Amino acid sequence: MQDNQLKKSIGLVSALSIVVGMVMGSGVFFMPTQVFSATTTPGLGIIAWILGGFISISAGLTTAEISTIIPKTGGMVTYLKEVYGDIWGYLLGWAQTLVYIPAIMAALAIMFSTQVISLLGLSNNMLIPVAIGVVAFLTLMNSLGSKTGGIIQTLATVGKLIPLFAIIIVGLIKGDGGVARLLPVVPESKPLVTALGSALAAIMFAYDGWISVGNIAGEMKNPKKDLPIAIVGGLFVIMGVYVLINIAYLLVLPADVLASTPAPANEVANVIFGAGGGKLITAGIMISIFGTLNAFVLTGSRVPYIMAVENKLPFSKSLAKLNKSNVPLNSTILMSLFSIIYIMTGNFGPLIDLTVFIIWLFYVMIFVAVFILRKRKPDIERSYKVPMYPIIPIIAILGGVYIIVNTIISQPMNAVLGIGITVLGIPVYMARKHKFNNLD
Repeated sequence: MQDNQLKKSIGLVSALSIVVGMVMGSGVFFMPTQVFSATTTPGLGIIAWILGGFISISAGLTTAEISTIIPKTGGMVTYLKEVYGDIWGYLLGWAQTLVYIPAIMAALAIMFSTQVISLLGLSNNMLIPVAIGVVAFLTLMNSLGSKTGGIIQTLATVGKLIPLFAIIIVGLIKGDGGVARLLPVVPESKPLVTALGSALAAIMFAYDGWISVGNIAGEMKNPKKDLPIAIVGGLFVIMGVYVLINIAYLLVLPADVLASTPAPANEVANVIFGAGGGKLITAGIMISIFGTLNAFVLTGSRVPYIMAVENKLPFSKSLAKLNKSNVPLNSTILMSLFSIIYIMTGNFGPLIDLTVFIIWLFYVMIFVAVFILRKRKPDIERSYKVPMYPIIPIIAILGGVYIIVNTIISQPMNAVLGIGITVLGIPVYMARKHKFNNLD
């Protein structure tokens, strides 16, 4: 597969917009439930949102150096392949195909269904049918080509911004909970370290997407100067929005109420805007989630498709086919079927914990790769270097290890399942290795 020759046309403002657009999604509307359930105290929850932002910034700055050293298509899969060997890139693609992407699709579909039920007053028994229905609908829409997806994404951008800023502004003004709602900080019912780690696992879902930021390096006019500014600036903006909206949540409703509702943003909107205004905010959130899910249906299929083109998966010949609209329909259907299996669980919390655990295993490998490449290729030209090396990469590594170890301790079944599914790719890799790049 040949590398794309990318045109260097992206400036700083565009890069900042890309960062914010890629990262800011549905998590901020739903993760307060997971976060405040984990921390049991509002103060620790706010600290977790801030800490998650700093870990993400450190991670993004670290990964950016690798993206400038290995400016090839494929992102993380390529980085792992170049530094550790082909099997590690394969295992990431395998894990993304079987768990990471379809589980996120399932989580988003369940979130969307929650909004539909709230908006239309449907029975909770409709949660799974509506979630499956939206995945099937978007699979059908994306089979027609990219034009429909573009329209959906435009609507989703508006739907994303309106409820965010409406809740922040009105919540901070009308919220009558006062500073007392932000205290205490230290939980009494569980260990501080465990509570913080569980909260971070949920929060990193809301910050997820930063890993793709480095992919724009080859298209930037001045990546050495603008890329770190875009990453830090964009993630600081996102962290600011996340912290402000959670403070607004807490000024309107106490942490225990936020922890007990499946849709905290809706509950807050109903309080500050009334039933009618709350429904408008709910509709905005629903459109935002719909667009985010559409993006995963659209782009998620590329992972098994690219692997199938190289004959790296079972049934590769079928998965590598394009339909008349130039869409990898079979790969799209495969991801949608996997997501429907996950939807049947009916709960997005464990799905998010599982996806965060799996992807952070590979993230940590990426962060460590900076040290490996500094030693292995000390003289290679680096148009961008991690600032404050080695402190920033160490922060990223420690943050990742903390999330991984905490999941192993607090959610051992998720850890075993995540590692088991990933390791299952090894025999598949060995069995198909002699067939790679040969679909004849």
